[in-house]
Amino acid sequence: MSRPTLWLRCEKKEFERRAALTPTTARRLIDAGFDIYVERDDQRIFDDAEYEAVGCKLVENNSWPSAPREIPIIGLKELPLSDEPLPHTHIQFAHCYKNQAGWSSVLARFFRGGGTLYDLEFLTDESGRRVAAFGYHAGFAGAAAGALALAAKKRGEKLGQLEPYANEDAMVHSVKQALGGTGKGVKALVIGALGRCGRGAVDLFKKIGLEEADILKWDMAETAKGGPFQEILDVDIFVNCIYLSSPIPHFVTHEQIRAAGKGRGLSVIVDVSCDTTNPHNPIPVYNINTTFSEPTVPVEVGPENPPLSVISIDHLPTLLPREASEQFSLDLLPSLLQLPNRQAARVWTEAEKLFKEKLALAVKAEGL
Repeated sequence: MSRPTLWLRCEKKEFERRAALTPTTARRLIDAGFDIYVERDDQRIFDDAEYEAVGCKLVENNSWPSAPREIPIIGLKELPLSDEPLPHTHIQFAHCYKNQAGWSSVLARFFRGGGTLYDLEFLTDESGRRVAAFGYHAGFAGAAAGALALAAKKRGEKLGQLEPYANEDAMVHSVKQALGGTGKGVKALVIGALGRCGRGAVDLFKKIGLEEADILKWDMAETAKGGPFQEILDVDIFVNCIYLSSPIPHFVTHEQIRAAGKGRGLSVIVDVSCDTTNPHNPIPVYNINTTFSEPTVPVEVGPENPPLSVISIDHLPTLLPREASEQFSLDLLPSLLQLPNRQAARVWTEAEKLFKEKLALAVKAEGL
């Protein structure tokens, strides 16, 4: 019987430095009998030599299209736009199961190539909870970016390019310095505060010095009455950390912002959830994802009203690439160890069932 194998592809998204497999988890898979191929990648936070040292087989950058078709390809972010058929099994975040822009064309590539998608967002345990998620570090980094944007606004500037940090301590120190030494006096509201992402945002705010009373922690109980919510306009930073699974009332609207006039407190919205192209986005005051090079987009607020900006970066955890990758990959490891038995292991059979359901919808939508 041949050895189970995984192929770690490079990431093509600009500024993306995380990895779905780290040298730590690659070593554990190798010890369990796997062969691991790793594409050389100068962008990845982990050096090629770190993988080679634990027994991985290094291959050329972006060479996965020529990999044997029976080898599953694992990565994080979506593949670059293309019409090329996909014959391999891919394990990644594809962002195409919730009617996002271009969703059907992404899935059509699998139909034409005969490949399979196991979307990392939809690998779940028996209770429906994701087996691995970047939520905590997404919230932590998102709150940090929001605080940096607020500090820039107070200086009369626009937030410039964001660069990954070596670790959490370096990030916290940088944010505190930008705020003049402490975040004391800043007010923030986190929606989705009980989830992994929300906990990360709350922890960042605490670590940079916000007082407990100035961190509003909302979850389903607080939003049950339905928005828009005036409370969002009364804080300096609003961080959205919800998992959107169905239509909900808007949290904040253009009309509400304009009506608030010059008395509005809100300066920065951080949409960590980044349902930018989702038709049910509860923050319909912007329509583009932002980037590390251009982290903010202005909101139309009406004449002479104070500025308001949105951060909507869809890979915020790469601001803490090493820590975020290690946490995610270790959480994913038990499921990867079941991959050789994916025809029977529940986490994989459920993910494949969902893929086939979405694929059928895409085939219909694309007229294939």
